[in-house]
Amino acid sequence: MKRFFAILLLTLSMVQPAHAACLSQSQARQAVASGKAAPLGSVAGRAGGEIVKAQLCQQGGGYVYVLSVLKGGKVTKVTVNANR
Repeated sequence: MKRFFAILLLTLSMVQPAHAACLSQSQARQAVASGKAAPLGSVAGRAGGEIVKAQLCQQGGGYVYVLSVLKGGKVTKVTVNANR
């Protein structure tokens, strides 16, 4: 049972990017408008499916989009570089 929980915790820790701080909608709009982050439309092709949810986050001094993507009937999390 302990092994199951250890695997579960490890799996859940990989879902979100490490040390990512996601921005509010107004902060995300400002980051895109200022040219610090790429617009979602310019990186959407790298998602690998239909984007159902997107969050712009700061990670490691740059920006990433954390996306929920529908592909093949399953929703998965995908992280895409959003730096300009």
